[in-house]
Amino acid sequence: MSTFYEMSISDFLEIAASSSHVPGGGNVSAVVAALGASMGAMVASLTAGKKGYEEHQEANRAILTAFMDGIENLKILTKDDVAAFDAYMQTFKMPKDTEEQKQARSQAIQAGVKKATLAPMGICRQCLELLREAAKLAPFGNKGAISDCGVAAIILEAAIRAAMLSVDINLPAVKDEAFVADILNERGRIFAEAEELKALTLTHMRARW
Repeated sequence: MSTFYEMSISDFLEIAASSSHVPGGGNVSAVVAALGASMGAMVASLTAGKKGYEEHQEANRAILTAFMDGIENLKILTKDDVAAFDAYMQTFKMPKDTEEQKQARSQAIQAGVKKATLAPMGICRQCLELLREAAKLAPFGNKGAISDCGVAAIILEAAIRAAMLSVDINLPAVKDEAFVADILNERGRIFAEAEELKALTLTHMRARW
């Protein structure tokens, strides 16, 4: 659905709590990640042009841009996740009366499940990029709002773990062993770096109190 970000929060919660299959876990994770990124952007916005932070303005501008671009990309990734899941579900409705149809259906299912795996993985990758920005900002961001840099880090790391569940549930259906191995290897790297970045951000945040 392309209108999640145009909905009121109440409307979004209502549809999320309904029997509708969207928004599902990947979509909700992306929306939550965008909220986390907005907290990082807020800290950067409160640092921009402020007295006492002059030496950090160039770095701060780059971080603020990265947060804002990341939020926009998460909006796109949310739609991509919905589209990939819907397309995957449609493959099971393909005819299977003849051998040719069965083969075409099987190939479509495999292509569909790969796309449905890569979509939430894209959300995880974007969250990791934003976590890197939070870790850069925490040492110098506006002290009066620095706790929100920690909020960003905690939410983004949690969003990675949440979105990755949409990856995990699809992998058993993938027959391409090399594809599965690549995803699992990247999964491990993302988790490890995300945990390290969250801890680093929180350490810098607490040092500013």
